[in-house]
Amino acid sequence: MAESDIRLRPIGVIRTPHKEAAGTPIQPRFAEGAEGSVQVFPEYAEGLADLAGFDRVWLLYRFDRVRDVRLKVTPYLDTEPRGLFATRAPCRPNPIGLSCVRLLSVEGALLRIADVDMLDGTPLLDIKPYCPRFDCYEARRCGWLDDVDAGGGVADGRFHDKAGPTGD
Repeated sequence: MAESDIRLRPIGVIRTPHKEAAGTPIQPRFAEGAEGSVQVFPEYAEGLADLAGFDRVWLLYRFDRVRDVRLKVTPYLDTEPRGLFATRAPCRPNPIGLSCVRLLSVEGALLRIADVDMLDGTPLLDIKPYCPRFDCYEARRCGWLDDVDAGGGVADGRFHDKAGPTGD
């Protein structure tokens, strides 16, 4: 498959109270209680059938307002440069984000969600149900994160373009 064969189209738009990268929670765990919504485009609304029965959903979205790709980054919770793929920094070759948010309700093509950590207006690529039976693993090692204090938990904008709109 050629690179040009890969095409992703947004299926909706994520709306959140987070208007700029600085101060935005860096993961849903740090965004507890922050509410938002997902407006799914009408042509995909039928796919929301049966989703209301889930407590959480995975949202896959495009980091549409980040700076250039960087393979070494200093992640938000650390002061040491790390390999990009050992972090969740948004400046990736394929700028795809992943967040497990609480699903509050499904109202037609609108999802009400909570624990949102993405910026307002972020393009939604996909929705998948969270199921602890499949998605929850016990992990004994978390690499460099084992030695990091998780305090803070908010972005400072270091991965986003200051000249234009910022986004996650």
